[in-house]
Amino acid sequence: MHLLCIWHPTVSPDFSSFTNAPVLPVIAKGKVDAAPYQAQLRVRGHQGQNVFLCFLLLIGLLYGGIKAAYQPGFARIYQFDRLLGKSNSDEAFLTKPTITWLNLLLVFVFSLSFALLLVAIHTNIQSIVILRRLFDVPESAIVARVLLYAGLIASFVLGKYLFLELMGYIFDVTPLVIVQYREFVRTILFMGLFLPVVMLFYLALNQTLPETVLWISNGVVSLMLVGTMLRVTRTLHSRTSLLNLHLFSYLCATEVIPLTILLKLIVFTY
Repeated sequence: MHLLCIWHPTVSPDFSSFTNAPVLPVIAKGKVDAAPYQAQLRVRGHQGQNVFLCFLLLIGLLYGGIKAAYQPGFARIYQFDRLLGKSNSDEAFLTKPTITWLNLLLVFVFSLSFALLLVAIHTNIQSIVILRRLFDVPESAIVARVLLYAGLIASFVLGKYLFLELMGYIFDVTPLVIVQYREFVRTILFMGLFLPVVMLFYLALNQTLPETVLWISNGVVSLMLVGTMLRVTRTLHSRTSLLNLHLFSYLCATEVIPLTILLKLIVFTY
């Protein structure tokens, strides 16, 4: 209403008389102010570089501390020959208790590494309606998002045992549950050791080669998930033939379908 009162068909209004009016720059006719466009085209770096570096240092210290405190158990998990091949100690390793302090600490560090990478490559897990209603964390709160994703990942890794117990009871393959879960934990922890390396690539090259870093990150995550599923399949096949339709259906329900869902949520979101 105030503008209608001061409007005149031939005379421009006196902006200086307006209350709390911002001072507008005077631009001559035929000239275009390019400052707003330059501000829009200015490339902004990620505001969480220091946060990511602090988390990487924390992850490195945690891995070093766990290795020093649990050296024999740490070596049993992070060895290439036992993961890629079949050693004589595999049978004893797969029948040992899974819920130990060593495994719990390693699952926590793995979850932290995985969550850090997910936040860095801008994978918004909170786009899921249920999670968005339960955990409304703003995108700018990087530390809160990393901790939230780490909690979700750790809950998934530890909660998968209950899921396997339920499916093992339904399909009547309960003796395979312990071996399957033990192999799942060992393989995914081993694969997770490469996630901090991917984060280093992200911090070093994301400003210059963002597309390349995104492809590398998604490739490593896909390889980790698919490789874990293949390793678990190989271990189960060495104990009992998966050519049986009953066992094959159990494997699809416990490994293939969850793998497809995770790839859809984490990798194929662009």
